[in-house]
Amino acid sequence: MKRLSLPLALALACRAVVPGAAFAAADAGYLPPETLVLRAIAAHPDVQAATAGALRAGAEARGLAAGPHEPVLSLMSQQRRMRNGPDFREYEGQLTRGVRWPGKARLDREIGRLGSEVADLQLADAEHQAARLLLAQWMEWLRAEGGLARAQAQHELVLRDRDAIQRRVRAGDAALRDLDSAQAASAQAQAQVTAAAARREDARIALAATFPQIPLPGHAPALPEPVPGGEDAQLHIDRIIGRSHEIGAAEREAERLDRAALRARADRRPDPSVGLRWLDERGGEERSLGVVVSIPFGGALRSAGADAQRASADAGSALAEGMRRTIRREAEQTVRHADAAYRLWRDSQRALEAVRASTARTRRAYALGEAGIAELVAAQRQEQESALAESDARADALEAALLIRVDAHELWHDGEEDGA
Repeated sequence: MKRLSLPLALALACRAVVPGAAFAAADAGYLPPETLVLRAIAAHPDVQAATAGALRAGAEARGLAAGPHEPVLSLMSQQRRMRNGPDFREYEGQLTRGVRWPGKARLDREIGRLGSEVADLQLADAEHQAARLLLAQWMEWLRAEGGLARAQAQHELVLRDRDAIQRRVRAGDAALRDLDSAQAASAQAQAQVTAAAARREDARIALAATFPQIPLPGHAPALPEPVPGGEDAQLHIDRIIGRSHEIGAAEREAERLDRAALRARADRRPDPSVGLRWLDERGGEERSLGVVVSIPFGGALRSAGADAQRASADAGSALAEGMRRTIRREAEQTVRHADAAYRLWRDSQRALEAVRASTARTRRAYALGEAGIAELVAAQRQEQESALAESDARADALEAALLIRVDAHELWHDGEEDGA
């Protein structure tokens, strides 16, 4: 069973990763330390439950290897009374044990081994799902922090404009309706700050509650610019599919169910019991020792159980195929989404640059008296919306690229690269 260790975590932090190698240097500044991440993942309740499940599967495998039969000792003592004769103390005992037919023990060992492998793969997948959850919550917190910072910056800008208009009103260079528009813009900006702060607090609470082992820094790190993927998309897809623990667990479970069906078929011929029986009668005058063999006869119940187990095996094979198709679909969607998210960020960045240039021209026109306050407020609101869209698109693009690495078990993983 896998165990996370500090040396392993440090090795993972230092090793080069591909795909997404362009992120390897950049993501260190805005992701939590990998040693803390691995520790937090190992402490997640779902991972703890899967760890207990793996321990249980190991114990069940040992039990299957030992077999279902145990020695049974029967003892009896009786007092014999004879008419017109002496009384005798008599004893009887029997020690028996069931014996598996040849082939059943091998099947039991295989069933136990496969069950243990399924549990180990389910543990690895629980760690993987926890890593995905941590990535989603961490990036949502970064988005919320970025949105709050931009809302606060916009609010400060609007306040400066309002104060400047107040001075112009006092000097008689601006009308009161301009001040009213500026105050309305200030109130709207304050509302945006309040909404952004609430979003940030929700993200912080969710992250702190789910992964308390990861302390949040006082200030959110700045997000770098995303870069396009440097490898063929199909290579990413194949890597994700090839390392999927979900596929591995489904395939092992299908194998286990197949062995269980063979075991149920073999169990239509019940196991015999063999043992020794001894008697001590008439106070020891008569003694006997014999061999006891018991052979049950299988009937409709065992045959129906074998048929049911075979149906379960067929269902397991179908579920494994369904899991392969699901993971392939999700892998393709993840990789395609990363490319689309990068292109969306690039378009959002270009749009923000254009809006900023337009806002700067509107601000100069307002200073020269060629534009009204309503035009300036509208331009600033559009810039704020474009800046927020660019910030969210940047975080989305980074998260989409990181998700490829997480799904390929190259980020926040314990080092096993093969889900099968």
